[in-house]
Amino acid sequence: MLRPKARWKIQEQDEHKAGRLVSELGVDELVAQLLVNRGIETPEAARTFLYTKEMTYHDPYLLKGMDKAVARIKEAIANQEKILIFGDYDADGVSSTSVMIYTLNELGAVFDYYIPNRFTEGYGPNEPALRRAKEEGYSLVVTVDTGISAVHEANVAKEIDLDFIVTDHHEAPPVLPEAYAIVNPKQPDCTYPFKGLAGVGVAFKVSQALLGRIPKELLDIVVIGTIADLVPLIDENRLMAKEGLKALESTSKPGLRALMKVCGIGQDALTGDHVGFGIGPRINAAGRLDSADPAVELMITNDSNEAEHLAAEIDSFNKQRQSIVNTITEEAVEVVESKYPPDENDVLIIAGAGWNAGVIGIVASRLVERFYRPTIVLSIDEEKGLAKGSARSIEGFDMFKELSKSRDILPHFGGHPMAAGLTMKESDLNLLRERLNNQAKEVLTEEDFKPLTKIDLSTTVDRISLTVIKQLEALAPFGVNNPTPKVMLEGVHIDQMRRIGSESNHLKMSFVQNGASLDGIGFHLGHLHDEISQTAKLSAIGTLSINEWNGHVKPQMMLEDLAVKEWQLFDWRSIKQKRLEDRLMEIPIDDRVLIFFKESTKEELGLQLDDLRKASDLTEMSGGFEGKYVVLLDVPNTREELSLLFKEQGTPSRIYTIFHQQDDSFFTTNPNRDQFKWFYAFLLKRKTFDVKKHGTDLAKHKGWSRHTIDFMSQVFLELGFVTIDNGVLSLSDAPEKKALDASITYQRKQEQAQIENQFVYSSYEELKQWFNRVIPRNEIDERQIKETV
Repeated sequence: MLRPKARWKIQEQDEHKAGRLVSELGVDELVAQLLVNRGIETPEAARTFLYTKEMTYHDPYLLKGMDKAVARIKEAIANQEKILIFGDYDADGVSSTSVMIYTLNELGAVFDYYIPNRFTEGYGPNEPALRRAKEEGYSLVVTVDTGISAVHEANVAKEIDLDFIVTDHHEAPPVLPEAYAIVNPKQPDCTYPFKGLAGVGVAFKVSQALLGRIPKELLDIVVIGTIADLVPLIDENRLMAKEGLKALESTSKPGLRALMKVCGIGQDALTGDHVGFGIGPRINAAGRLDSADPAVELMITNDSNEAEHLAAEIDSFNKQRQSIVNTITEEAVEVVESKYPPDENDVLIIAGAGWNAGVIGIVASRLVERFYRPTIVLSIDEEKGLAKGSARSIEGFDMFKELSKSRDILPHFGGHPMAAGLTMKESDLNLLRERLNNQAKEVLTEEDFKPLTKIDLSTTVDRISLTVIKQLEALAPFGVNNPTPKVMLEGVHIDQMRRIGSESNHLKMSFVQNGASLDGIGFHLGHLHDEISQTAKLSAIGTLSINEWNGHVKPQMMLEDLAVKEWQLFDWRSIKQKRLEDRLMEIPIDDRVLIFFKESTKEELGLQLDDLRKASDLTEMSGGFEGKYVVLLDVPNTREELSLLFKEQGTPSRIYTIFHQQDDSFFTTNPNRDQFKWFYAFLLKRKTFDVKKHGTDLAKHKGWSRHTIDFMSQVFLELGFVTIDNGVLSLSDAPEKKALDASITYQRKQEQAQIENQFVYSSYEELKQWFNRVIPRNEIDERQIKETV
């Protein structure tokens, strides 16, 4: 058995709805099933989703407040009033700011932009910045990707006669700011047909309204904020992302071209992953470590030399960010394990003085990956007594909703169900920790704390083809609410399996099923090589892709998790004795049960391990073999002894067979009945025979071993056929007729020969079949399988 690292949750398969899409659109059944699973159930909806040319952008004026906001901005432009774009320091905020800069430039506005410093000002509009803007002659402030929680700041703006327009996409708090206008699809009473826009998506709609057209020349910027901010890539976001990726591929903006160059993005088709894991993190890095201004300047510059300089600077920021994240993560993990162990805390709230506030969100994500708990990581400002934090959550715990219950101690927070940002007093940390842990107990079950992997499709190897994969790729770009399809293969056989990579830390496999084969690559899964038997029937989940190499094109699976439902047999009978202890040490000590049957085995194998256990001492073993890795160091005294052991202790996850023995009875002569018959007839003629003196000569004469003569003599003695006195055999008078197997020595010899034949010299398949006959069916394992798969 091999347990998967996460719970596997398979989407239900609606064959009827999928069948309709197959017949009307001509797509493969797997593609149709995926569309249905994602709520795209009608041919019309599927056609629109697959072929975005049939999609249209929504009317921007359907956004509540848009008409008022546009009217005021146009008035300011007409009157040459100074406008200040107030942005945010993440990739979405930088993209939003850049979209507004391009738009106001085209309209001839008098404007500038301002992004607060994360470390000195914090998130969102702030009073000093607004008062300074007024002093500098600005009469209108337009926020992008921020402002929906700026109640106090809106009041300040009103007080100083500074018009304040909010464009944002974050969750709306109970009390909205008294702004001149608010444009946010999530505000109450907004009838906009799509609520999932990123901040840059809202800015794009404002641009569309101001320009009176769809500004497609800005989509190369829009796609960055949209993908980087992890908004749902459906509806209008899907259209912006798909068209945006194409626009980014061929962009003429020097900054974006320079940025793609430092990301190592070449001539291949641009994907969402290039933005999400390459471009987005670098844009974010500027605002995480210092000012976000260089990121904005990079997006808007027309100078190629400046673009290359800024791109190099931002790439340097990203490398620094990675180093800082690693250091803080190590410190945070130590705090968790020493002070707030996960088995005692349903929500992890970890704080550290001096931690870089710009990267704590990444650290929170790392802790969620490691401990799978809703997590808040905070940086403490000891001088001010404040803690600034980022929160990340797990399925089933709405972080924004749960934090909303503590507004009395959270003067400044905002976010989404899965992520949030907050600022609070350091002295209130323990109170928040207590509250959230109590709230978690009400909404989360024990099952919720096991990582969850959602599987889109369950299929077989023979149904996977280049055509299917190309049709699946038509669903890209992938992201939130439209993730890269995860596929499960169940009950596949392994054709080949080996470690690859310079450090042998990756796994390459070849699966066969129903006459078809499929290659699989598992990055950083090399450690599973020794945990999977070559003969195991495997279940695997991963994503499908096309492998093009050396002129060959074929499907492949990028492996993410593997499982073996049944117990596994690992044949270690051929391992060299000098390597045995090192191999045993590779088996986790908490899982292994090292069993020997004979006292001499420990010494003969030279093992210095402390957890060796004699088979006869296992009767009181707590929990039996359930979930354990059982190692059989030597052969049992009888087959029944080994059979009884598993009947009493149950089914292990794995069995490792070493079956050491000092002497090989199988290769010593085992006399047959004709040999016994001849020897008895010989004694009958001689009446007496001095085995000590003449036994070797007799053996040579017959072509037997001396062992054969001694063995038959001992059997005859136990049967009462002879007596032995100082090596001289004398035939007994009128002995009782007995079968050979009435002799203990004969029985042991036959049993030992059977044991060796069964356990030492048998094939792998013969050995596996024997264990399958004696190991009881484990009902608990069956239940676990159903829960997992």
